[in-house]
Amino acid sequence: MIDASAFGVAVNDWYARSGRHLELREADSPWAVLVAEVMSQQTQVARVGPYWRRFLERWPTPAALATAPTRDLLDAWAGLGYNRRPLALRDAARRIVMEHGGEVPADVATLETLPGIGRYTARAVAANAFGLPVAPVDVNVRRVVTRVTGIEGSRVQLEADRLIAAVEPGPWVHATMDLAATVCTRRRPRCDVCPVAGMCCSRGTDGEPPRRRSRSTATTATTATTATTATTATTATTAGAAADPAVRPFPATTRWLRGRILARLRDAPDGAWSTFDGPIGSHDGAAVRKALHDLAAERFVELDGVRARLLP
Repeated sequence: MIDASAFGVAVNDWYARSGRHLELREADSPWAVLVAEVMSQQTQVARVGPYWRRFLERWPTPAALATAPTRDLLDAWAGLGYNRRPLALRDAARRIVMEHGGEVPADVATLETLPGIGRYTARAVAANAFGLPVAPVDVNVRRVVTRVTGIEGSRVQLEADRLIAAVEPGPWVHATMDLAATVCTRRRPRCDVCPVAGMCCSRGTDGEPPRRRSRSTATTATTATTATTATTATTATTAGAAADPAVRPFPATTRWLRGRILARLRDAPDGAWSTFDGPIGSHDGAAVRKALHDLAAERFVELDGVRARLLP
C-alpha cells in the first residue's frame, strides 16, 4: 500500500509547477463549480471555458437559472452538444431553490439527488467546491490510481478516497486529472517525468499493473495462436465498417438531426410554430418525426401534428 500523504504531496507539487491552466478552475463558488462540471460532461474541458463564463454572467445563481426560458438556454449552450444537459441543469437549479434555499448542497448523497448529477459529478463538486475528501473517479483518475497502486475494479474508488483524504482535495483532483492527460497517458506513459514514478508499481511496463501483466503473460500462447484468425476476420469485416453506426459520418447521426431541429426552432420567432413535413439532410420524414417525438418526451418541444415549437 503506497503512502497516501507522499502520493498527494508529490502530485500536488507537480501540479503547482506543471498543471494545465484551465479557465474552469477559476470557479469561486459551489454554483460555478456545478455549472463547470455539468458543462464538462462528455465535452473536452479546454473548450468549455468561454461558454462557462458567459453562462455564469447570464445566470449567476441557481435562482436566476430556474426561470430561464428554454430558448435562451439552448442559445447559451449552442456548440456544446448534448442538449439534455442544460435542461437538467435548470431542473437542478429549481430543485436547489425549492429544497435547499438556493444554495448548492454540500454532501455527495444530496448532490446525487439533483437532476443530471451522477456519482462522478457529485463527487467532483463535493471535492472542488467544499473540500470534502471524496475522489471523482473517471477513466483518467482510475488509470492513475490503478497503475500506481495495482488496485483494480470496485476497490479503485475506495483507494482513490484514501489517497485524496491525505491532502487538500481540490488540487488533488486537478493534479491527478492533469497527470493522466499529460504524463500517465493511456498509451506510452512518460514514466521518466512522472512525479510518482518512484512509488508506482507499473513503472516501465507501458502502464499495465502487475496482475494484468500476469494475465497477459499467461495468455501469450493463446494470443499467438488466434492472431491469424483475428486478422482474417478483421479483413473480412473491414468492407462493412462504413455501415457500422459507430463510424457513421456525423450528419447521418440522430444527434446531428436533433441539433438541426433545435436550431431551427431556436431561430424561429418566440412562440412561433415551425413545420417539419419533409426530410432533413439524409434523414427521411419518419426519422424526423421520431426525433420530434423524442424531443417532446424530453420536454424540449411542444407538438401539433407536424408542427413544433420550443417549450418555455
